[in-house]
Amino acid sequence: MSVPPPLPAALTRLVVDNLREIPDFPEPGVLFRDITPLLANGSAFAELIEGLAEHYRGRIDAVAGLESRGFILAAPLAVRLGIGMLTVRKGGKLPGPVIGIDYTLEYGTARMELRPETVRAGDRILIIDDVLATGGTAAASIELVERAGGSVEAICMLLELAELGGRAHLGGRDVDAVVVY
Repeated sequence: MSVPPPLPAALTRLVVDNLREIPDFPEPGVLFRDITPLLANGSAFAELIEGLAEHYRGRIDAVAGLESRGFILAAPLAVRLGIGMLTVRKGGKLPGPVIGIDYTLEYGTARMELRPETVRAGDRILIIDDVLATGGTAAASIELVERAGGSVEAICMLLELAELGGRAHLGGRDVDAVVVY
């Protein structure tokens, strides 16, 4: 099995150049990295989606966007590649039938759900979201896609907060993080 190439460094620079850092949000001591300037810059956002499309073209059959900001990345990427988009949603947001996974958060639990009939058996799936933090949401999404019959080909995160150790919860899978903090 060949190792896929890393994401182009130009995408990292593009994202970094279009982020806004907000200290003490949502609480004191937190440095929030806001992607809304990237999304608002039409040419930069288009360049990001095109760069991701070039990177994943021919390697995936569908894109799974994680609620909610993952949808913003998954939809245009799926359209650009001419493939389908799967929505992995928070519990109770999809009409049935659904499959779901409960997972632990720092303080409490959460649930992610997927409509299994949206996944074709054997499809190569890219899971995409805006931030990899502790890894719970991504790990739950991987399990859902695989339970539905898909094969997780790749995981892409716009930003990774490495000190929170999210990769450790993804079963040794490679993660394409555009920017790692």
